[in-house]
Amino acid sequence: MPISIVDRLTRGVILCDGAMGTELMARAGSARGGPLEELNLTHLALVRGVHLDYIRAGAEIIQTNTFAANTARLGAAGLVERADEINRKAVAVAHEARRLTGQDIWIAGSMGPLGRDGLTIGALDSAASQNAFAQQAAALIEAGVDLIMLETFTSLSEMKLAIQAVRSVASIPIVAQMTFTDDGVTPMGESPEEVAVVLDNLRLAAIGGNCSVGPEQLLQVIERMAISATTPLSSQPNAGLPTYVDGKLAYTADPAYTAERARRAAEAGAVLLGGCCGTTPGHIAAIRDNIRGVRPPRGAQRAPAVPKAPVAPSPPAPTARRHASALAERLARKQFVATMEVDPPRGFDISETVDKIRGMAGHLHAVNVADSPRAQGRMSALAMCSLIQSRLGIETVMHMAIRNRNMVALHSDLLGAHALGVRNIFTVMGDVPVKGDYPQATAVSDITTSGLIKLIAGFNRGVDANERPIDQPTSFVIGCALNLNAPDLDQELRVLERKVRAGAHFILTQPVFDAEVVERVANRLGGFPLPLLLGVLPLRTMRHATFLHHEVPGIRIPDAVFKRMEESKDAAATGIAISKELLLGARPHIAGAYFMPPFHRYQVVGETLDGLRLDTP
Repeated sequence: MPISIVDRLTRGVILCDGAMGTELMARAGSARGGPLEELNLTHLALVRGVHLDYIRAGAEIIQTNTFAANTARLGAAGLVERADEINRKAVAVAHEARRLTGQDIWIAGSMGPLGRDGLTIGALDSAASQNAFAQQAAALIEAGVDLIMLETFTSLSEMKLAIQAVRSVASIPIVAQMTFTDDGVTPMGESPEEVAVVLDNLRLAAIGGNCSVGPEQLLQVIERMAISATTPLSSQPNAGLPTYVDGKLAYTADPAYTAERARRAAEAGAVLLGGCCGTTPGHIAAIRDNIRGVRPPRGAQRAPAVPKAPVAPSPPAPTARRHASALAERLARKQFVATMEVDPPRGFDISETVDKIRGMAGHLHAVNVADSPRAQGRMSALAMCSLIQSRLGIETVMHMAIRNRNMVALHSDLLGAHALGVRNIFTVMGDVPVKGDYPQATAVSDITTSGLIKLIAGFNRGVDANERPIDQPTSFVIGCALNLNAPDLDQELRVLERKVRAGAHFILTQPVFDAEVVERVANRLGGFPLPLLLGVLPLRTMRHATFLHHEVPGIRIPDAVFKRMEESKDAAATGIAISKELLLGARPHIAGAYFMPPFHRYQVVGETLDGLRLDTP
């Protein structure tokens, strides 16, 4: 992690995940027989799936599936001897989720009280209780958690005992959260003010409440604690009261309501926000969206709303060649680059496509090969890249769609690509199967695009996703996507920053039709962090422009362009003219053009580039 969780909590609101227990109950079905923590031994994929969904929803902290993984609670299920294993595996699967997504997140080791059914364990003396807490803390800390989350404690005495036990093992940040009844006190009768005063003196990373009755009740608790507390506050309520709907347990507070109360909690002083029982990834995503721009009191500093320009990663370790590909070499020399996207055929004969590409070879420095575009069944991008390179001698950029491959397939295809001489890889999500030839197909979600970039960058260092050595390092050049017309540009730039940090080398954009869009984003970032190839899609007709604007995600066509196309006597020529003007206007900020020829009319590349002097920015 770039900074400690303690420092991060002083900089403003941070989002935690939601419920682990109720999410696992909803997903486990017949797999659930004993304690939910036993799933760490039997059904790790379920636990990993919950983590992945929360990370995708925006959580910066995920909590291990270890709430009741102490010897006192596991004893009833005959799992005392496996307590350490259960805790260690829970941490390992959280680390796996972090690796797969490529996100900078913190892993919190979840520890609950020793009592059952909300009551303290009374029968155990303090020494035995401390030993139980210390044993669990040791397993979690040794396995690699970033902080300990003490949650749903019903009494201050047991909370203090747990804190003492954790500190007897190691010095690690601790978040301490009590649970409160609908009377606004803990089950042992302690008020929010009393809790705040006691915990505020224990040098904790954050204090607050979780579980409890619901968002409104815990909001009132936070408001009362904020009066005297100087330690950062945490609020992770249940999604209201549970009820049975059609035989299944459901919670009453929907994501919108929970998110609104979370924002009010932040305004009251809470800087760690998340959810407990009944909250889902949908609740966390709603909180993420609703807390944008909120300013907690007490002068807490927030990260700037507008992301700074991402910092390019350190250069990869040198390989036998100075540059991994001719494309990378040309980008390094700051010479203008032109690439063109082609679709693989539905069959296995690429002769017609090769002939068309050959006619444009003098204008191109690489050919982009789409990967199952529109989720259609087509020849593999890897096979087509290999055939184009061998038949035409032109480098390719292989698109790699993560929705079509699990981790095993990604690993295999990358090594196969390298063996066949394909060096340039463009990482994309890929189109959802429901819109393609096989709508019943399953979309894979093993990894995010930034996670795939991190995987490829690891290959370049000579290790796989688990940091195990491969035979020798690869020398891939890694491309990532950027939508300059994104509805939420702040989020798009945050995602770009993650991709850059993961190890990307160049950027390809969605089609753009106005150079001012490029200049505006470039100025906002202080310059693009990596060489950027601008998406260029020459318009053919007014109908073509209308279709792209209204039905293709990521494309926005300005009114002025619509007007020119509508008034033109030769719409195709006007489309070429618009593309020429775009490239000339954007040239100071871009490294090249990424052409997406409409209707396989590859000649538009030559028609657009002819007569333009673009080698010098």
